[in-house]
Amino acid sequence: MAGNENAVGKSKDEKKNGKERKSLLALKSILSFNWKKCNGDSEGAATTPPYQPLPFLSPLANSVVSRSCKILQVEIEELQHQFDSDLPDDVKQPLVYARNFLEFCSFQALQVATDRPDYLSDKDFRRLMFDMMLAWEAPGVGNQETATSDKREVEDEDSWSLFYSDSTNMAVQVDDKKTVGADSFARIAPACAIVAEIITVHNLFDVLTSSSGHRLHFLIYDKYLRSLEKVIKAVLNFNGLQMVSNLSLAGEETMLEVDGTVPTQPVLGHIGISAWPGRLTLTNYALYFESGMGLYDKAVRYDLASDLKQIIKPELTGPLGARLFDKAVMYKSSSMVDPVYFEFPEFKGSSRRDYWLDICLEIFHVHNFARKYNLKEGQQSEALARAVLGIYRYRAVREAFKVSCSSYKTLLCFNLAESLPRGDAILETLSSRLKLMKSSGNRRGLLSSPSTRRQVIHPVSRVSLCRLGIISCKEVDLIGEATTLVGDVFVGEVNPLENAVKQSIKNIGRAEAAQATVDQVKVEGIDTNLAVMQELLFPLIKPISHLQLLASWKDPWKSMLFIVFVSYAIIRGWIKYALPVMLVVLAVVMFWRRNVRKRQPLEPLKIIAPPPKNAVEQLLILQEAISQLEALIQSGNIILLKVRALILAVLPQATDRTALLLVIVSLAFAFVPLKYLILLAFLESFTSNMPLRKMSSERDLRRVREWWIRIPAAPVQLMKPDDKKTMSKKPI
Repeated sequence: MAGNENAVGKSKDEKKNGKERKSLLALKSILSFNWKKCNGDSEGAATTPPYQPLPFLSPLANSVVSRSCKILQVEIEELQHQFDSDLPDDVKQPLVYARNFLEFCSFQALQVATDRPDYLSDKDFRRLMFDMMLAWEAPGVGNQETATSDKREVEDEDSWSLFYSDSTNMAVQVDDKKTVGADSFARIAPACAIVAEIITVHNLFDVLTSSSGHRLHFLIYDKYLRSLEKVIKAVLNFNGLQMVSNLSLAGEETMLEVDGTVPTQPVLGHIGISAWPGRLTLTNYALYFESGMGLYDKAVRYDLASDLKQIIKPELTGPLGARLFDKAVMYKSSSMVDPVYFEFPEFKGSSRRDYWLDICLEIFHVHNFARKYNLKEGQQSEALARAVLGIYRYRAVREAFKVSCSSYKTLLCFNLAESLPRGDAILETLSSRLKLMKSSGNRRGLLSSPSTRRQVIHPVSRVSLCRLGIISCKEVDLIGEATTLVGDVFVGEVNPLENAVKQSIKNIGRAEAAQATVDQVKVEGIDTNLAVMQELLFPLIKPISHLQLLASWKDPWKSMLFIVFVSYAIIRGWIKYALPVMLVVLAVVMFWRRNVRKRQPLEPLKIIAPPPKNAVEQLLILQEAISQLEALIQSGNIILLKVRALILAVLPQATDRTALLLVIVSLAFAFVPLKYLILLAFLESFTSNMPLRKMSSERDLRRVREWWIRIPAAPVQLMKPDDKKTMSKKPI
């Protein structure tokens, strides 16, 4: 019985194994047929010779090079000969030969693999790219313990897929337990322009590895690329003919983002006290707002490309113009009378508003960048394509991982350059590289010379958008000869942009720490802020109070000594050294404090907090402050109107006296030395409260005040905005 059971079990296992073999053979034949059909191979075509592993490469690096050769349809000897002949000697040194050769093969393979519009949807491509990062960390034979073993059946060449030679081992080519570091990710990922950008690649890595100990797992990387694929499909969908025709977009305009189409997530447009729901659309040149729900009115265009002194910032909105909810983006330009506010209502937080603010500022900043550095049409298009790809990556990360980035960790390169310390150096470096872009005819001549090939910059971002089907390929020059330059990376070299970013990142820590202290010392309440300001200005208020005490002549001896000393200093010409001496004393105090209190924490400023007030009391204080400010502005307007009346001779006698006084003052400035005028002004102001002059000074001041009161103010007529157009200008 036992023998029969064993026989039955063996027969079942054999049947099961036979079925598996048949299914695998069928899968292999299908993959082989599809690959040959795509490449136009006939049954009698010669197959690629078996790959011979290179002894100086690790098993995983040999795996990547093998797949790269099959993608490029070249033999390994030819690829190695091209590497040895085309690249300079400094990248072929023994210590870096393996890694640079791996980069050379990987970059060429990625350039060919990304020629298809659907490469992001291919899981084999995503695994191959991750394999390249793993191999970059362990390219040589001395790193075999960190590399995954290669178990492909290279002898069966009819069964290989696009990226893996054996479809049955395809799932184990990348060990899911392996992780990638920041250096390898920053080196390989920018080779594919849609995946990463050299300026923000480290920020992207930090976002992807925020929960994995600064090591990138394949599952996270795969999720990011799948989210990026969904974003590209969404962009292609809402670039349909109906929406484009409704907006009347120009030929070079591309829709980047749309919001307000879902009733549960509306967008409200505020102008003054009016508000309308509608659909908000962002293109690479402008914002469009269509009021309505379902059926939309004609779109209103808000330009982001022209120099109209635009202001784009977060703002508070609410019903009837009330500033209640921090969920809006304000747009204002010189072509508008009133600003417009786009509100993004949501129950918790303001993530929608922050997202739209970031992407609008990115488009605004890239156009400012193009104007500032006088970029030509092709260079401007490449810069704009960089910004567009950055927005796609930002949206993909936001939708896949539900994270928001600070200004120093943003994934938008132009926003990052605007926020980073010394970010202008990044923009200058980027502009200098964009200006290296040549015309297509000149570029082909340069590519024939290996020594000058590295100096040629290609529109890789525009090419990427073209391959993805987002823009037309008519004006994009696809360079097939540039096999060693992919994206912003070059074999064995560090991009100048990366150096500029590293220099800027060095100061981020100090800037963030300083900003944290600023956030900590912010207090609420008008009276509390006034108390803080009064305490901070105490070193200036105290000397002023001493001067007022001396000018009041309550202590005549001190006042007399002060007058004699200052008068002597003015006559001797020492007064010009007063400000330099004060600055030097301040500098000495700062150096002394720096050395004495070295590495000691700064003691907090102690302020007696005013008694707490409720909301009604705060409103009353605010109302009183506004009333005082209004009275101050009114007094200033009255002074200006009386001066206008004097100039226009509304009161002839007062005008005559004023004109005569101006002539006397002008003659004094022309013929009297300046130090005597300063001495006269000082004595007049400081001795006005002197016991011998106090009564006469008060009498003279009273006469001047009475004279000023008798001067009438020039008339003012308030008009409505509509009446301004019909107002006739009268000559003065």
